[in-house]
Amino acid sequence: MLISSSKKLTDYTSFFLEPSNSTHRRYEALRAYFVENLSSKETAQRFGYTEGSFRVLAHEFRKNPHRAFFLPATKGPHTAPKKDKVREQVISLRKENLSIYDISDLLQRKGHTVSPVSISLILKEEGFARLPRRQDDERPPGTRPWVGAVADARELDLTPRQVRTKFGGLFLFLPFLASIPFDQILQQAGFPGSKMIPASHAMRSLLALKLFGSARHSHVMSYALDEGLALFAGLNAIPKRSFLTEYSCRIDPQSYPTLMRLWFEAMATLGLERGVSFDLDFHTIPFHGQDALVEKHYVSKRSRRQKGILAFVAQDAATRIFCYGNADLRKEEQNDEILTFVQFWKQRTGHVPQELIFDSKLTTYPNLDKLNQWGVAFITLRRRSRNMLHGLHSEPPSAWRPIELQGVSRLYKTPRILDRTITLRDYQGPIRQIIIAELGHEDPTFLLTNQLKKSARKLIERYAQRMIIENSIADGIDFFHMDALSSAVAMKVNLDLQLTLMASSLYRLFASRIGNRYKNAKSRHIFRDFIDATAMVMITQKDIAVRFQKRPHNPFLIASGFDKIAMPVPWLGKKKLQFLFG
Repeated sequence: MLISSSKKLTDYTSFFLEPSNSTHRRYEALRAYFVENLSSKETAQRFGYTEGSFRVLAHEFRKNPHRAFFLPATKGPHTAPKKDKVREQVISLRKENLSIYDISDLLQRKGHTVSPVSISLILKEEGFARLPRRQDDERPPGTRPWVGAVADARELDLTPRQVRTKFGGLFLFLPFLASIPFDQILQQAGFPGSKMIPASHAMRSLLALKLFGSARHSHVMSYALDEGLALFAGLNAIPKRSFLTEYSCRIDPQSYPTLMRLWFEAMATLGLERGVSFDLDFHTIPFHGQDALVEKHYVSKRSRRQKGILAFVAQDAATRIFCYGNADLRKEEQNDEILTFVQFWKQRTGHVPQELIFDSKLTTYPNLDKLNQWGVAFITLRRRSRNMLHGLHSEPPSAWRPIELQGVSRLYKTPRILDRTITLRDYQGPIRQIIIAELGHEDPTFLLTNQLKKSARKLIERYAQRMIIENSIADGIDFFHMDALSSAVAMKVNLDLQLTLMASSLYRLFASRIGNRYKNAKSRHIFRDFIDATAMVMITQKDIAVRFQKRPHNPFLIASGFDKIAMPVPWLGKKKLQFLFG
């Protein structure tokens, strides 16, 4: 067959001269060197080798000149002996409505080790669809977890018997809860409830999990069958996590301020002290979802801004009680929250707080002016600017005077200060500014206060104590696991914060009753020594006796009169609660 000279054949020379496959390129390079007698340098340049690597390639070829360059494609086995051997059994077992895991377990007992993945492939090849979700009675018999009873206050069993519980220490809080009208408080606050789980029983269940200092995601379901935990709440079984999560969504946000006021009024009747100086701070609870409505706030423990829920907390400086909290603040609301706290405290006690301590980011100068007009003493920091720092260089050394701090555990106890009265924009009247140098910081600290006559040393010592208390706020929030947003029991932050306030006050009441060194101890320390204790709960016709095993700190409980308590508990059939030790 003749081909017209006007038509050109496709040029395939580049396929041989510019191979893309590594094996093909190696072959063409060696062929050019040994057949076409090109030098090693020319061959290396043409086929993209370095001179050294091509010499190694030629050396290896000389050692094994009969090696095969182009091998036929290898094909894998067309059979899977292990799968084919059990194929018929897999099909037979699937017809019995068994899952791939059930089939794998049965074959394992018969000596055939086949993974669930292999079984799934067999069933897919045979045309079987995925098994629909089965009820428990449709599953093959086997080891299963026990299912707890449905929580129902009407099913509470108070017949004489003995119950061993891991949560024995929680019963030490019952005398305080039984001494206040807990049910009436929740009713006045408008908390929802039902006949099965009234509001007081639901809140006691949540409070029990908060009081027991362990992250709630690690023990809620693990101890669902613990009768002692349910008995504390007055239920036959502790509510499941689905109810606890759903309950927090049913509460009207307007109920929390009312509950907060009524709760602390009730605590005051039990002897909970009211302080006069308060430490205020914002706490950001990190949020890791994709909700666009969540704003970014500064997270101090991570030293960065990220999405989170902003909560405002007020802690009594003397008793370390969280006495006020408000969660889910927006940026446009956070500056005025300090005024809301002052109004709340006045409504609760009849007078404004005597002293407030906070940092520079908590509020604005106009709000400082309002605090001053209301007669509230405050100490805060002033944000440093370049002009403020530059102006300090013009101050003569004689303007600074040294002071010695007392009662403060810090390395730098002899700072130098510059104490003056200044004026600020949006602040009417004079305000005192104390500039503190040599505190261990690179730049001086600017302290603002409306306390014009108090000594500078006492003001600085008080703010230095706030720095320590700021750490205790973070520690308290961590102990009461308010940051557990990934918990299995997901709760609204408002309810979580309210429970934190309630648990904090109960721990302080308990510590005050124990006395000694525990009066100022952290909640974590109290939990370790007293609350984290197993006990035997003995229910009789008239009494509920909680017997604790021998523990080193039981003498403190006996000295505090816990062994003499015989108090009726309204939600436990009005049976008298007693404590036995040893």
